Formats: sequence, C-alpha cells, structure tokens
Amino acid sequence: MSEEILTTPVTEEENAAPAEEAVTEEAAPAETMADYEEAINASMKPIHEGDILNGTVIGVSDEELTVDLGIYTDGVIRLEDASDDPNFTFHDIEVGQPISATVIRRDNAQGRIQLSLKAAAAVLGWERLVQLLKDQSNIKVKISEAVKSGVTTYVEGIRGFIPASKLSLNYVENLDEWVGKEIEVRVITADPEEKRLVLSAKEILREKEEEERKTKISNVQVGLVTEGTVESLMPYGAFVNLGNGLSGLVHISQISQQRIKHPGAVLKEGQQVKVKIIAVKDGKISLSMKALEDVAAKEIEEEVFEMPETEAATTSLASLFKNIKL
Repeated sequence: MSEEILTTPVTEEENAAPAEEAVTEEAAPAETMADYEEAINASMKPIHEGDILNGTVIGVSDEELTVDLGIYTDGVIRLEDASDDPNFTFHDIEVGQPISATVIRRDNAQGRIQLSLKAAAAVLGWERLVQLLKDQSNIKVKISEAVKSGVTTYVEGIRGFIPASKLSLNYVENLDEWVGKEIEVRVITADPEEKRLVLSAKEILREKEEEERKTKISNVQVGLVTEGTVESLMPYGAFVNLGNGLSGLVHISQISQQRIKHPGAVLKEGQQVKVKIIAVKDGKISLSMKALEDVAAKEIEEEVFEMPETEAATTSLASLFKNIKL
C-alpha cells in the first residue's frame, strides 16, 4: 500500500516572505572591528599622572564621585580632592554631569584611577577666570567667610577675595552679615602666577542703578511742579532731591528773580522747596524756582478786583457836593 503524501497549496505571499526577510537581513551592514577602533584606541591610551581627563559622573556619594572615563577602568574623586572650599559638598553634582579632573594616581587600591578636581582647577579654573576677566562677564557666587577688610568666596574651586568697598554702593559696616549670601560679581583681577583672584559687585550694582535711574527719568514730565529737599549747594546752583532716587539741578539763574552771588544767599541744605521741571536732557533734570515766581506774579497782574455795588459806590458826583458850603 503506497503512502499518500498530502500537500498544502502555497500562496504567492508566502513564497515572497522569505525573500523580503533575506533582503532585510542583507540591508543591515555587518559590524567590524574597524567600527570600534576609535573606542579601542582611546581605551588603550596610556594614562599619566598630571593628565587632565574628561568623563561623566556615574556615581555620587557624600565622600566621593565615580567617573566613567571611557577607558579600561573608572575614575574616583574623593571629597578632599574636590575643592579648597571648606563648605564644598557633592550634593549639587548629578549623575550624567560632564566633568574634567587631573590624574593624581593611576591605580589606587581598588584598581581605579584617582582624580582631583582641585588640581584641574589650578589649570582649567584659572583659564576660565582669565577669560571672565577679559569678557567682563557676571557670575554668581556664595560668600564663604568674612575676613579683614572684605569677604572670601570660591570660583572654579579657587579662593577669591571681595574687598568691603566692592560689596555694595554704600559703606558696609558689618561684614559678617554677608556670609552665606549669593551675589553677582565680576572678575577685576585674575593672576594665575600669583594665585590672586579679586572680585567686585560694585560695578554691576552701579550699572543697574544707572539703568533704573534712566527708566525713572524717562517717565518724568516737563512742566511738572513738585516738592523736594535741597541736598547740596554749589557755586553754580542747588541740587534738589525729588525722591524715588531722582535729583535735579536748580541753576543759580533759576533760583530767584533777584540776582544772587551764591545759592546759599537764598537756600540752605535740608530746606523744603517747590520746583518746576523745565527740562530733561542726557539723563539730567533741570529745575526752576524762578518759573514759579513768574507764574505767581503773572496771576497777580491778571487778577481783576471788583468793588461790590453799594449805595456809596452808586452816588452821583452832584450828590456828593450837595451839602458842602463854600
């Protein structure tokens, strides 16, 4: 008895399917050692103490950072090798953050490369500080401690000094009150050879004050009459404080209708005066007291006095002389 072979018809789609899969497999290029050559060469590059390596943070603890260097082993940065700032911690550093550090030991007890951020800052940090000085860029810093005649902070792990005279536009009496504050500063001295870094906030504050003043002045209306306080007297006029951080000059010719040799003949410091804004030009406000006197005098001249109508006022001239005996 012969065995009957049963077959199932095959459709055109099924015949085509293996061919499509074959095409797909052929489309994917095969990986070769050449594709990894750059990475292999980088991983085999000899490491020397003093080299500055770039890597990515892959681990953060209170005591150390673990860094992926893209080579045969990881790097580690201990807290004591991170910064000279006694208040520095790893809390602000995140996994995935790029980092540059200097090799201080090629193979520690755990077979990892020991790195130092402090040593890298001695090179890279000063390079950035010199560039900040050149660009006159603003940076934010946190004040670490108060010292004689100023305060200290750290930028790129490098200790910087801010003189008390450069902290504020006003006199700073208690430096301890500034410790822990975050302020915006600008590098005014960056000397890598002398390890001297000096910062200042004063220039930034002065620029901001001037911008605010210009904005306020732009809103001042010529012709406005207001009150102010005489803050200083000069041979050529008097400066009047108008409030809101604005001052204006009353030129000596605009103080009084009478000619005076010195503003002190009419005014004194601290005196309250009424003034009229007569001009605003080049960020300066010109004031006048004389203009108010002129207005007052003109109003008096134009005022009409009307006598009320009474019996005496309407009596005829004949009636006035009627009872007079000559």
